[in-house]
Amino acid sequence: MIVFRYLSREVLLTLTAVSAVLLVIIMSGRFIRYLAQAAQGVLDPSVLLQIMMYRIPGFLELILPLGLFLGILLAYGRLYLESEMTVLSATGMSQQRLLAYSMAPAVVVAVVAGVLSMGLAPHGVNQVERILNEQKTMTELDTLEPGRFQTLRNGSRVTYTEELADERKELRGVFISERQLNTKGQERGISVLVADSGRQEIQADGSRYLILHNGYRYDGNPGQANYRAIKYETYGVLLPAPELAAEVTEVEAQPTLELFGKDKLEQRIELQWRLSIPILVFVVTLLAVPLSRVNPRQGRFLKLLPAILLYMAYLSMLIGVRGALEKGKIPAQLGMWWVHAIFAAIGLMLLYWEPLRLRWAARRAVGESARG
Repeated sequence: MIVFRYLSREVLLTLTAVSAVLLVIIMSGRFIRYLAQAAQGVLDPSVLLQIMMYRIPGFLELILPLGLFLGILLAYGRLYLESEMTVLSATGMSQQRLLAYSMAPAVVVAVVAGVLSMGLAPHGVNQVERILNEQKTMTELDTLEPGRFQTLRNGSRVTYTEELADERKELRGVFISERQLNTKGQERGISVLVADSGRQEIQADGSRYLILHNGYRYDGNPGQANYRAIKYETYGVLLPAPELAAEVTEVEAQPTLELFGKDKLEQRIELQWRLSIPILVFVVTLLAVPLSRVNPRQGRFLKLLPAILLYMAYLSMLIGVRGALEKGKIPAQLGMWWVHAIFAAIGLMLLYWEPLRLRWAARRAVGESARG
């Protein structure tokens, strides 16, 4: 029992450290992406923290299996390097017994990953989808910041205001520049609007306009002198909604209980994917235990790169099979289960290969000594 607690503690501590580092790296990359959208006025900066919090379960459901895999490799690799595993082997610790001990933290991780993949992650996806849908109903004035140029429509429109008042409905010192395109999508000039003030108005059909007062409109091509200037007292500009790309599909936001018994292909594949996450945890544990066995003279990192490549092949194959199932390239009856079976077989082969090799070597040595 003491050895069991010691091994479990080493694995779980390393798992926590590795998972925390991976989570920070992934969240940093995603946060930079959202921050860029907020800087462009596509997202309201106030919702960034909510989006990141709702996305954490989706990140963790794939981070935890990798964290457990690396945790076993690093923790057991250190024990092999410091000859602690040699001492344990001398007291009867076999690879099969070590695997059985390793399954205890694997069960904990599998339960957490299952709760994430089948409960918290779909709920988080649903909430992110709700927030993004709310952002789509906003206009550029809802995300406009005074004193800063804001780019929309893939850089074809730039808006600026010196001051916002009356709950962002009143603007002062307005500048709007927009590239004009012909019916073929070719640029035919630039239109520039300047005004002393402007106000947002909502029409009966729900469309929003910016009504500008006391300003000028300039139309023409850069580098040419054929600009046209128009002075106006009142001018209306249609306000476009922020352009947000959908991050998830509708089926990814569905609760897991609603996916059971469904006949649609995408729902069946999504259910298989969510159930695959806990299975992934047990298979990577089966792979990690034999791969963690290293020679103290070779160092603990000798097998780390091949092990990571094997894990990447496993996860990439799962993702690739999921995509192939969705496109109909693989019969739906096969599902994803055969991928788990292949790598489980590889894990069993790695687990029993070394004892079998040593047994064969011992028999051969006995045979040679008998002949001698």
